[in-house]
Amino acid sequence: MKLAMVGFGQAGGKIVDKFLEYDQKHGSGIVRDAIAVNTAKADLMGLQHIPDNDQKRVLIGQSRVKGHGVGADNELGAEVAEEDIDEIQGAIDSVPVHEVDAFLIVAGLGGGTGSGGSPVLAKHLQHIYTEPVYGLGVLPGSDEGGIYTLNAARSFQTFVREVDNLLVFDNDAWRKTGESVQGGYDEINEEIVTRFGVLFGAGEIGQGGEVAESVVDSSEIINTLEGGGVSTIGYASETVETSSSGGGFLSRITGGNDTDDLDTTHTTNRITSLVRKAALGRLTLPCEIEGSERALLVLAGPPQHLNRKGIERGRKWIEEQTGSMEVRGGDYPITSSGRVASVVLLSGVTNVPRIKELQQVAIEAQDNIDDIRQESEDNLDDLINDDEDELESLF
Repeated sequence: MKLAMVGFGQAGGKIVDKFLEYDQKHGSGIVRDAIAVNTAKADLMGLQHIPDNDQKRVLIGQSRVKGHGVGADNELGAEVAEEDIDEIQGAIDSVPVHEVDAFLIVAGLGGGTGSGGSPVLAKHLQHIYTEPVYGLGVLPGSDEGGIYTLNAARSFQTFVREVDNLLVFDNDAWRKTGESVQGGYDEINEEIVTRFGVLFGAGEIGQGGEVAESVVDSSEIINTLEGGGVSTIGYASETVETSSSGGGFLSRITGGNDTDDLDTTHTTNRITSLVRKAALGRLTLPCEIEGSERALLVLAGPPQHLNRKGIERGRKWIEEQTGSMEVRGGDYPITSSGRVASVVLLSGVTNVPRIKELQQVAIEAQDNIDDIRQESEDNLDDLINDDEDELESLF
């Protein structure tokens, strides 16, 4: 699947930068074009793979914040994005949109620039283009501070409404105890790119590449994400031995030759085991998978370690677990890989404790804001009355 990626804010820019590195390393052809948008000049300068020019690194809000960021103020982030949307559009005009399958806006939802600006950009793109507009939102850890949780609660509600589907990664489920902040984020970004890289890389076979037995292409991903809502991704992998011949499509049908033939039962069992681990293990957004509206299964790895029987069993198991009849599946052969990986995309998930928690935070925050506003008005009235009494006593 070919994507035009926009990294909005510090976290979004770093993740898109990581996607470009992944693309260059694996030759997956996912990122057709990439743009970073930020209010902080230093964050844009720290990127390594996004081209260093004004068309790919867009600094917005210069008249308001002078290139120093919005200081975790997501309302200001939204205002700046609204004011400078033409500058962002100027950069997007250089994207060969006719060559992309969808837009992907990547943002951390806890800060100011990404959480405030990404929904604004999503709404703008939806108005102009016919291609799907997806969001990849990263939720802050609960230990990162109240303002970041509040920003995420506000941004989530708006972002999910403005995109065709919001893919979510929850830092809370991935940060390790005692881990440094920078080390934690680097590892998290690696996890994000690995999971989404395999998913979006499916179907993008280069010249002379291995043809999948059961093709997963961009239309399968788009159909799975269709209908909106929130999505999460599961991932599991296992190291396997690779042979020089590599097998291939024909050998997977005929059973291969005498020297390279693999135990079909063992291969099938490995696949079904990996599917279960991916779906029931650590999802990008932890949730109960029962009730998911749609799902997509992708098995990636050396072609001789993939077979139709295992994929079909895995797909049926997901149908049983989710209760959904819209479960698609297929393989993504990577001859040079030394691992078999299972990626499970669950779309339209509803039973998500973290989202319920964020919604409660938003409700409580609004109540607190109303109380604080009323208290401020009462204090102002008291201050005015005190001043009037003091003036009367003087005369």
